[in-house]
Amino acid sequence: MRVAIVALSVLSLAGCAACASRAGDPLQLDRNILTVDNRSSSDWRDVEIWLNHYFRVTVKSIPANSRFQAPLDTFVAGFGQRFNFHSMQVKDLRLTAKLPDGKPLEIKKQFEAGGLAGVLRGAGGKPGGKP
Repeated sequence: MRVAIVALSVLSLAGCAACASRAGDPLQLDRNILTVDNRSSSDWRDVEIWLNHYFRVTVKSIPANSRFQAPLDTFVAGFGQRFNFHSMQVKDLRLTAKLPDGKPLEIKKQFEAGGLAGVLRGAGGKPGGKP
């Protein structure tokens, strides 16, 4: 009985930790799905979400305290080309919108440097490992 209680406690803590790590970023990527989390008390209107500067999805509104989800394959470039999740890498993701008072809103997802860029920057801040 105690083992079951401990196991449930560990699972619930792990679930809370996973939720907490995702709660900080309004633009979340999970494989082929983008989730936009509007935790503010204001609606976001005339929303444009840009992927790699070329591919875009538009949304009329994302209400306050709600979420919007879209598969990355629905992002389209100017001449109708679709983003292909299986053969393209996400390098830039940003959202622009208007707040109810007309002020602009811009959110840019911060990516951690990976691959060689992350390794080389960790060796002194500049490629080649020189400070």
